[in-house]
Amino acid sequence: MAAIIEFRNVTKRFGPVTAVDDVSLSIQEGEFFALLGPSGCGKTTLLRMLAGFELPTSGQILIDGQDVTRAAPNQRPVNMVFQSYAVFPHLSVQKNIEYGLRMDGVAPEERRERATAALELVQLAGYGERMPDQLSGGQRQRVALARAIVKRPRVLLLDEPLSALDAKLREELRFEMSALQDKLGITFVMVTHDQDEALALATRCAVMNKGSLLQVATPPDLYEFPSSRLVADFIGGVNLFEGRVTNEASDHAVIALPELGRTAWLDHGAGASETAGIWLALRPEKVELMKRGETDVEPPVMEGTPAGYNTARGVIVDIAYLGSESVYDIRLEGPNGAADGKRIRVIRPNLTRWDQEDFTWDEPVWIGWHAEAAHVLLQ
Repeated sequence: MAAIIEFRNVTKRFGPVTAVDDVSLSIQEGEFFALLGPSGCGKTTLLRMLAGFELPTSGQILIDGQDVTRAAPNQRPVNMVFQSYAVFPHLSVQKNIEYGLRMDGVAPEERRERATAALELVQLAGYGERMPDQLSGGQRQRVALARAIVKRPRVLLLDEPLSALDAKLREELRFEMSALQDKLGITFVMVTHDQDEALALATRCAVMNKGSLLQVATPPDLYEFPSSRLVADFIGGVNLFEGRVTNEASDHAVIALPELGRTAWLDHGAGASETAGIWLALRPEKVELMKRGETDVEPPVMEGTPAGYNTARGVIVDIAYLGSESVYDIRLEGPNGAADGKRIRVIRPNLTRWDQEDFTWDEPVWIGWHAEAAHVLLQ
């Protein structure tokens, strides 16, 4: 599939501050692409340069093979949906959607037909005569989407499009936006700091920090195989253990974890030389929680793992019940059995209505993980 958007060594400076630092990135036609990162990472600046609202200090931006680096916004085949909706309060819904077409000189009859079709696409058929103050926040966001897609852009830019909505409405609109993008086949480029939103909507994500790209990958690869501690920590929750490779083979690796006084077993190579310093990343939902009596000294054996590996003793210090799941904070024993070891997080799904009562505060437990559960990070 051909790239519809290319950033070639793009840098943007505001005085002494480098907002975007030598970014090269290709976005394929028909993708739902997300630019993801914390506030101030450069993602919005990158989107604004793509829209033509900011000019790069250096580098090139191409859309459909054409250099648009210095082109004005109205000379680019893009349209933008803003975080604040930017719906004209004095115009009806129909006139809001027709506005861009009217500016382009489209005939009145065609304007009405295209606006009506756009309203149907965003599930607002029959709302054309209403004023914006008669709409809910979610409906106003749909109007903003309809106004953008009615011009049939090659690329639709979305700047934190759902951040002003409540949690339940955000979830509903995620599904609608995904279905809309699939139906239209337009390339969507979205900026967001919401990891869940990016993972739910995007076909690929780019994680940024301090103006640089850290990783570009599909949502599953980004979550399961982060390239660094920064990415692992930003995308979802993660438990990180500093370690050292003591045995490396093609089908397994052994890693010493000094913080636990324990050793980890992987069912694959670690990709690092023996004695090399690494970090072991464990997602909270991949850690198992097991009962432990005060006299239990023999750890459980995890499936597919030799005895003595991938376990640790601890005590539950906090519990958060979230309905579909419960979150447990565990204080692990230190290397010499001390009660002041590392604090980690475990997530368990509540599979029955009474599942949350299985464990309680201050209860001694074992934690364990399977041989394939951990991911090794070299940086």
